[in-house]
Amino acid sequence: MSARRPDIAAAKRIVVKIGSALLVDQESGAIHRQWLAALVEDLAGLKASGKEVIVVSSGAIAVGRRHLGLTRQGIKLEESQAAAATGQIRLAHAYEEALARHDITVAQVLLTLGDTEERRRHLNARSTLGTLLRLGALPVINENDTVATSEIRFGDNDRLAARVAVMMNADLMILLSDIDGLYTADPRRDPAARHLPLVERLTPEIEAMAGEAPTGYSSGGMVTKLAAARIVLQGGCQMLIADGRGMNPLAAVEAGARATWFLADVEPRTARKRWIAGALQPRGRLAVDAGALAALRAGKSLLPAGVVRVEGSFERGDAVVVEDPEGRELARGLVAYNAADARRIMGHKSRDIEARLGYRGREELIHRDDLVLTAAKSEEVREPESSR
Repeated sequence: MSARRPDIAAAKRIVVKIGSALLVDQESGAIHRQWLAALVEDLAGLKASGKEVIVVSSGAIAVGRRHLGLTRQGIKLEESQAAAATGQIRLAHAYEEALARHDITVAQVLLTLGDTEERRRHLNARSTLGTLLRLGALPVINENDTVATSEIRFGDNDRLAARVAVMMNADLMILLSDIDGLYTADPRRDPAARHLPLVERLTPEIEAMAGEAPTGYSSGGMVTKLAAARIVLQGGCQMLIADGRGMNPLAAVEAGARATWFLADVEPRTARKRWIAGALQPRGRLAVDAGALAALRAGKSLLPAGVVRVEGSFERGDAVVVEDPEGRELARGLVAYNAADARRIMGHKSRDIEARLGYRGREELIHRDDLVLTAAKSEEVREPESSR
């Protein structure tokens, strides 16, 4: 086994994706409450060890359709959305009940892929989830299938989990499935298929090993799991595919149960910094004074008081260039205010923001987590020391 093989204990922020086939009985539509209680024991153990945990759960459609009498295969899109609306309530209650036994506050968050991909919605979702984690809650994210269409049609729940993991700078995403990892071929059809415990690089040969999606209510399969792997690995997040069918599946993996690990080449924060530094087209420029220059070099956030000029037309969440007092590029970052509001608050203390704008926004124009120093124009992305 490669020395690079990670383990769950090394991760600080973990996203756990749960598929419908594990959570819901495909015949009756009933939630597997005993299994959920055992999984929650694992989640509670992770939180007790100081880890931040986010759950991305499928199952609302599978739970709701039986209650609406939609028992046939191949139901219509609008029927799937109606089933999701019914099942979502029951699913949320099941999570709340299971987590309450461990004195864990659960928070339900409904997202679509668009919420993770459109920048301003991305920032809002990221801020909400970050606040929930900071307050000790366990967010349970469900696909907003009552209004979404692509997730229902194409089985993008794994991809949604991957987007959430990257959005939240997670160290590890765990996909609990009805299979114990990736095989060289579909083991249901090829008895000679070999299990791969470790994937160090996602090559075309690896992607070609994916089989077809299983029958039933599950809409994923290995194809979508490898698509999710490509997203999280580029974001610096490790991924694990594990068999979730038994009780306490996360504890089983920690005890050595067979699974497949996918390794990322960089850490999540480094990947995000590279994305900010090189992948985004700047929409404006902020010039700072000497005090702000020193603060940024020390790893601090950019506050309005240190900004002396705002150029360009940008919206909240857009990338901007930060210039030093000599007009040279110092950094790039994602700005927390649009251009008009940035001009109103530049040069003022953070405590004056509400009075000048009429609402209470963030104290920073650019938070240090959304900022990367680029002054040296080097090939390596330079990060503030305090954010590493």
